[in-house]
Amino acid sequence: MSEKLIIFDTTLRDGEQSPGASMTKDEKVRIAKSLEKMKVDVIEAGFAIASKGDFEAVQAVAKAVKDSTICSLARALDKDIDRAGESIKNANSSRIHTFIATSDIHMKMKLGMTPDEVVSQAVRSVKRATKFTDNIEFSPEDAGRSDTDFLCRIIEAAINAGATTINIPDTVGYSIPFQFGNTMKELIERIPNSDKAIFSAHCHNDLGLAVSNSLSAVLNGARQIECTINGLGERAGNTSLEEVVMAVRTRQDVFGCDTNIDATGILAASRLVSSITGFVVQPNKAIVGANAFAHEAGIHQDGVLKHRETYEIMKAEDVGWNNNSLVLGKHSGRNAFKSRLSELGVEFESDEALNDAFSRFKTLADKKHDIFDEDLQALVSEAQTELTEIIRLVSLKVSAESGKVNTANVTLSINGDEHSASASTSGAVDATFNAVLSLVDIDPKLQLYSVSNVTQGTDSLGEVNVRLEHEGKVFNGQGVDTDIITSSAKAYVHALNKVMANVERAHPQI
Repeated sequence: MSEKLIIFDTTLRDGEQSPGASMTKDEKVRIAKSLEKMKVDVIEAGFAIASKGDFEAVQAVAKAVKDSTICSLARALDKDIDRAGESIKNANSSRIHTFIATSDIHMKMKLGMTPDEVVSQAVRSVKRATKFTDNIEFSPEDAGRSDTDFLCRIIEAAINAGATTINIPDTVGYSIPFQFGNTMKELIERIPNSDKAIFSAHCHNDLGLAVSNSLSAVLNGARQIECTINGLGERAGNTSLEEVVMAVRTRQDVFGCDTNIDATGILAASRLVSSITGFVVQPNKAIVGANAFAHEAGIHQDGVLKHRETYEIMKAEDVGWNNNSLVLGKHSGRNAFKSRLSELGVEFESDEALNDAFSRFKTLADKKHDIFDEDLQALVSEAQTELTEIIRLVSLKVSAESGKVNTANVTLSINGDEHSASASTSGAVDATFNAVLSLVDIDPKLQLYSVSNVTQGTDSLGEVNVRLEHEGKVFNGQGVDTDIITSSAKAYVHALNKVMANVERAHPQI
């Protein structure tokens, strides 16, 4: 029988470190439940010491999730360990993940510590973590650029102190697959007590090699992979969960292990994370991209029609794609709406949330004849986001004519009170943004504005993503509507909400 490969998802922690990808507590819980439904083994819910918001989010995930192990990250500091332990105390199954840098450049330039001091601090932190849980993970940060002899020394000490999982991070995406695999193999073979811990890989994608490095680690003894939905993460991102899971499952002739992941939930999780963060999945993205199972070349189409396996190594249905995605229309009822969303991995916390989403569905159905799965998920994401909004778009009227000045009249609800303003510029979107901005007491810089269609057709929902920079921090916003100007206003307001709710954060990098 194949050995088990543990899937450690860090979308809620490392994924959130992507500029503009910050998530609210409720959004983290929604994603965590999607991961739980997919049977993810370990969910790293956040970095509890980073902020009050992060602490509360980890707590909320620990209470909401019953089947997955909930983990909090902590530096090798007493205050971090204690905060992490407090955040996960209500979890059915908990883990503390502590780390300290081990590369020469990090120890000297960042920590200002000697190797002996780093080992002592690592041992101290692991021992302290055992006060809260017996499931302790230790990471030597920047292991990809660390001395192997020193890694052997500190990992052996960490295992003796109580670490049950040893994670080898390629923190800056510097490793090459054969090199990273050899490092994993050498550590497992040389460390005397390596059999007392599970070895893990956490790879970044700076050179586009995160998945390759992770799979190389598996071939050389690693039995946990740390990854994120859609490969979301710091800089160029992390190892992609969907790619790793399906690579191992598709190539059972190569890998002597498999995961417990219910792969049919992959697409729903991908779309949920994309809708919450505003990070659009590229069409040619493996597994979850719109073109992942599309065939345009005539010879490919002919082959697939004759025998699917000629050009497809996986079934689209196995990862959540549905050939019959046209499911609902204006005459569909509330139960059919709820049932279809449940199949897509979306559950409602209350009747109020369901009714709000269903009301939006009916409004869309009056504008758009055919309702697709992507439309449903976009609507639900917007509905659940707005339940916690400080600012809400009440109405928008735009007067636009080519070659003329465009005018936007906007009404916003701000903390429950309605305020109106107008602005005129050469562009309808610019006028809308200026009108909105005149009603709030902040002045962020627009860094990104992008438009895409959710489905096909001229009546498709238009999805707009904006990225704002304010006081050195980046915030992403998303909006959907059949009207692009309205989508733009919603996206801008969404981002402004994040700016106004901003709290100080201190994310580390693993």
